[in-house]
Amino acid sequence: MAAITLGLLQHACGGDPAANLKKTLSLTERAAKGGANIICTQELFRSQYFCQAEKHDYFKLAEPVPGPSTRAFQRIAKKHGCVIIASLFEKRASGLYHNTAAIIDADGTMLGIYRKMHIPDDPLYYEKFYFTPGDTGFRAWDTKFGKIGVLICWDQWYPEGARLTAMQGAEILFYPTAIGWHPREKEEHGVIQHDAWETIQRSHAVANGCFVAAVNRIGLENPEGGDGIQFWGQSFVAGTSGQILAKASVDQEEVMLVPVDLGKVDGTRTHWPFLRDRRIDAYGDLSRRFID
Repeated sequence: MAAITLGLLQHACGGDPAANLKKTLSLTERAAKGGANIICTQELFRSQYFCQAEKHDYFKLAEPVPGPSTRAFQRIAKKHGCVIIASLFEKRASGLYHNTAAIIDADGTMLGIYRKMHIPDDPLYYEKFYFTPGDTGFRAWDTKFGKIGVLICWDQWYPEGARLTAMQGAEILFYPTAIGWHPREKEEHGVIQHDAWETIQRSHAVANGCFVAAVNRIGLENPEGGDGIQFWGQSFVAGTSGQILAKASVDQEEVMLVPVDLGKVDGTRTHWPFLRDRRIDAYGDLSRRFID
């Protein structure tokens, strides 16, 4: 199918995981009823962003994948004939946890999972305490509505991940996300930070001739007190030349329904043949940490 509709779910998250799941399932149903063919949640939607502190109690938020949440999304996918990408805190085994996205096809089948490859460790983003780096590699999945790739938040800053996913034929790159401002820094750095985030992802669309969909949350969250993080929303879809096709607000809950024409992927890649002109014989040093 060339003409499809993407559904992006942007909303705030509260302190009750069950309520967050119920809300996200409801928004997923709304997107499906509105005609969305592929629906993507924001990152770690079942809780507030707990990585603002290193606290062992937060490991209790994790769940098996597949598990109860994925089964709930599978029922919706099968009921409405839509593809769903669900971002979850995965408990793989005792002491082994991942930031994971489940990819569910339109018949309710679990196509597979992607485990976040790049794990940040910055002020209020202490993810290395919780998440083991992913071991799935970069992947693309054939769904009923096109070939998609899924990466997660911090992955969005790395052109290597986008390229390796696109090289497997991905027509759309989805980035479930939880990113925002430190309130005290917003006035000085806020515009630059947001522009960098949007620009790097639009550049993935340009460099790979594909669509990019970034799904972020909204609201101020400070589960451990202090200033917390003010999530900047502004979920968006970029076209195959990097143009913004649709963008959500900074602070409003939204179910974005964005039509895209997958036929443009072939046309863009033919007219801007970056994949053709890559010098694969000269890129060996990319596997090195640094060139001294």
